[in-house]
Amino acid sequence: MKEQNIRPFGWMDKIGYAMGDMGCGFSFQLVSTFMQLFYLQYIGIKATDYAVIILISKAFDAVNDVVIGNLVDTTRLSKKSKSKYMPWIIAGGLILVIFNVMLFAPITSLPYAGKYAWCLIAYCLWSIAYTMVNVPYGSLHSVITSDPQERVSLSTFRSVGAALPAIVIMIVLPGIVYNKVKNPVTGIEEEILKGETLLPVALVMSVVAFATLWGTTKLVKERVQREDDGQNSTGMKAFFSAFKSFFTNRAMVGATIASVASVALFNSTMALNNMVFQYFFQDTGKVGIAMIGSYAPMVVFMALLGKLTAKFGKKSVIVTCMLIGAASGLVSLFVPISADATGMILYIICLMGLNIGNAVFQISVWAIVADCIEVSYRKTGKSEEGSLYALYSFFRKLAQGIGQAVVSMGLVAIGFVEGENAVQAADFGDKVKNLYFIVLAAGSLIAFLAMAFIYNIGKKEEQELANTVEK
Repeated sequence: MKEQNIRPFGWMDKIGYAMGDMGCGFSFQLVSTFMQLFYLQYIGIKATDYAVIILISKAFDAVNDVVIGNLVDTTRLSKKSKSKYMPWIIAGGLILVIFNVMLFAPITSLPYAGKYAWCLIAYCLWSIAYTMVNVPYGSLHSVITSDPQERVSLSTFRSVGAALPAIVIMIVLPGIVYNKVKNPVTGIEEEILKGETLLPVALVMSVVAFATLWGTTKLVKERVQREDDGQNSTGMKAFFSAFKSFFTNRAMVGATIASVASVALFNSTMALNNMVFQYFFQDTGKVGIAMIGSYAPMVVFMALLGKLTAKFGKKSVIVTCMLIGAASGLVSLFVPISADATGMILYIICLMGLNIGNAVFQISVWAIVADCIEVSYRKTGKSEEGSLYALYSFFRKLAQGIGQAVVSMGLVAIGFVEGENAVQAADFGDKVKNLYFIVLAAGSLIAFLAMAFIYNIGKKEEQELANTVEK
């Protein structure tokens, strides 16, 4: 492994890398937060059918991610560019604009079968475009620098980049995409999704996403060159080679299971948080406040994580915080939360406790993945960072589908009624609040078990990686 003689790693790389996840986030967060609500509440897809759509599209990603990952490893889109990954980010970003908009087209006039097919096809096409951006972007982490501490700083800045779109979407969009309508049964004003507003919103978000991705290509430099023992495999041989490297890497398996839990039961369940404010507090304008509160642990740990991980190691810090998050979730089920301002404060405090472990994991995860890829390279001698990251990315996106499927089936279990202007039962708000707490607590518990008993890069192993870095 060699580092190219380019300007030293610094703030331009950190800011540029943060902009990349900001660009991915403006698309990903919009889809993960509003796609399910859009198709259930506005388009009128049944919750059980939507769950099937998500699972089918994620199965499609099993092939899509590995194929694109290998193409990123073996194919240069631009002979003029010295960069391996930047041309892929630009090309994928342009295509993502198109399919991001397609996903939120107001197709209410189509027959039900047409709506079903549109949702499935649009989401599969969006997944291809997102993979074309996210795989090369994620692979950048391991080639920007080979220094473990610099990788931690990149991971922290990536977390900042990911958080900003989520905060913007949760604070700004509720005032745009919801209307207050009086419930004909209860006489109480309820928040109703204005589905037609999501098309122009998706267009604006897509343009902003592409602009930030373009910024990444201008600010970030690829310094690390990995020397392969031979040319990377292609076709089915590459597929099996990447799978073997991935699943024989215990640390990668443990980190991936924890990521699946985090994405499926935290990141992909924000629709439940929206529903808590829609049906329990009956005030979607306050969703942004809850989002800021839930991100408070992340802000705190962004300042402290470098020192904590240097002293205790990333694994120990994550395991401890995930256990705290799981315990907080169980306690939250018994907290007497009322549908008023006081109850809202208690609800936000509960979310802060639940999010402690997930916040630490989200800040650290990209440095962890870079370490796992480094371990794989030293074990196999193969430069498979694109393929390995693609597999990891696939499982994260599969987790998104699992999370939305869990939410859909959970909503069915508590009596959710689909369709525009649908009337929910009087106790639905309380049930959806408890469902959200249960899902978050389960995510923390699964991630804790994976990081504690499967992931095997502790403080000692981190120090060994740092001591053997080739400059």
